[in-house]
Amino acid sequence: MLDVTRLRVLVAVARYGSVTAAARALNYAQPSVSHHLARLEAETGAKLLQRAGRGVRLTDAGRLLAERAAEILGRLDAAENELAAHVGLREGRVRLAAFPSALGTIVPAAAACLEAESPGMDLMLTEAEPPEALRMLRAGYVDVALVFRHYQETADAGLPSAEDEGARGTLLLDEPVHLITAAARQPASITAAEPAAAQPASADLTAYAGHRWIAGCERCRDYLLRQCALAGFTPKIAFTTDDYIAVQALVAAGLGVATLPELALRSARHPGVCAVPISGARRHVFAMTYGEPPDPPATVRLIEVLLRAASRTAQPPEPTVRAGPPGRRPGAGAAAHPAAPPAEHPATQMTRPCPSQ
Repeated sequence: MLDVTRLRVLVAVARYGSVTAAARALNYAQPSVSHHLARLEAETGAKLLQRAGRGVRLTDAGRLLAERAAEILGRLDAAENELAAHVGLREGRVRLAAFPSALGTIVPAAAACLEAESPGMDLMLTEAEPPEALRMLRAGYVDVALVFRHYQETADAGLPSAEDEGARGTLLLDEPVHLITAAARQPASITAAEPAAAQPASADLTAYAGHRWIAGCERCRDYLLRQCALAGFTPKIAFTTDDYIAVQALVAAGLGVATLPELALRSARHPGVCAVPISGARRHVFAMTYGEPPDPPATVRLIEVLLRAASRTAQPPEPTVRAGPPGRRPGAGAAAHPAAPPAEHPATQMTRPCPSQ
């Protein structure tokens, strides 16, 4: 059986990049760290480290064991905390990782409920995109991870799965995905005086096939590419950012069009954009936990307040109606639906690193 202390040493070397730094972090003598690593290699029968200049680096076997060891140690630490809370040695503690738009909407409401109704519970928050949040969950660094999964009602065989390699999900929210266009560039053919029936129930992506698009990073834009493919075209991506506030600002400036889920609009809505839901485009938000049920009481309590906060989320934002140019009567030329804007400026490239991935 592998020794937990030696696994902890290996994880520290992987995390800090050297034997010296690992010894410092663990408050061990450097010879002690080297001894533990040598014993771990003898126990496993595999070479875990190799010389690299004046330092060391993990071999493929070493990286594999370090990744699994981080998960094991995280679960052990979580078990210790849960047991301590169960026997009353400390107040309940629960750790949550969530993506930005959830941190700007559901999470603050849930945290306020927890503070008011369970004042002895300690909530710790971490911002993380779904892939990193799931890694943190499996490693035991958080107790609950908020993640999302897109799906298309007209193209997918079934709903997104709530299971993910040992993690179990509770559905918090089923929300629409919107087409985001510049409200100031809407045509005058439909005015604010016309009946609401003139407003489209859903957006037509094909009308924007020839226009520039604002998308997320390479790992985050798959859903946009799929939506456009279903509409019969490949989008011309000119701007790359995962910041939904920047996305809306770029759209409002007339530099392109984009898609955003409803939570992003609820978190921060730019007055210069028009949002119309895309037919059949949905996003599920899950609260993920790891391991077999039942979950610890603090985790169960957090999911309860997250469900309540999600259920109180506001209704989908209505399409923006904008006043016409100065000198015209209020509402003249106002837009009630997104139609293709006029030709745009030459393409400009802007890249923003994907956060927390």
